[in-house]
Amino acid sequence: MRAIRVAIADDQQLFCSGIQMLIESQPDLQFVGAAYDGEAAIVLARQARPDVMLMDIRMPLLDGIEATARILGATDKPDSDSGECDADDCATVLDAQPKVIMLTTFQRDEAVVRAIHAGADGFIMKDTTPEFVLASIRTVYAGHSVIAPTDTADIIRAQTSQKHREPTAESISALSAREKEVFLLAARGLSNADIAQTAYISEATVKSHIRSILAKLSLTSRVQIVAHAYENGLLR
Repeated sequence: MRAIRVAIADDQQLFCSGIQMLIESQPDLQFVGAAYDGEAAIVLARQARPDVMLMDIRMPLLDGIEATARILGATDKPDSDSGECDADDCATVLDAQPKVIMLTTFQRDEAVVRAIHAGADGFIMKDTTPEFVLASIRTVYAGHSVIAPTDTADIIRAQTSQKHREPTAESISALSAREKEVFLLAARGLSNADIAQTAYISEATVKSHIRSILAKLSLTSRVQIVAHAYENGLLR
């Protein structure tokens, strides 16, 4: 198997060096570069094409959230209609977008929610164990998040509890009745197995519904489902 390509963006060069040594100690991982500010992170993502990028939230010139949004945003992708690439090449570019793990020093940092909206696949504490860093890289590369939905819910609930948002059912009107059911179960942090058991459907069907929900609501991850539900008053 090809090694997982990993990059880091953090303004603490000593921290970056530590991560580099950690990555290089693993036979299934390949360190492809470090950036020390947000603007350099964008350049690194485009040039090194990492599979996974560790991104500090707070950096000079451009913070990690805006850098993530620009790296993953449509404005940074070649447009097949513009002649910049053909359809197959553009599909390759889209597939090559890195998974982004945000680095933070405070677990209840409200910036985490903004990072989720920017497309991050999760966050980890900067003082976490090396083993957890490695596990997180492999987890997001496999297509999963490294922030538990329950943690996301706690952060968002703390921010929205004073706002008393009225439920806006229109926010999920594009979904079918069954998809709405799956959406609400996923928003409560249930696993695919738990959703399947609760809704009396197979796990394969749950996965299919989740993919459809993400596409219809223009979301990128399950943690964004949680955020969408709370911010539109669909959960309390």
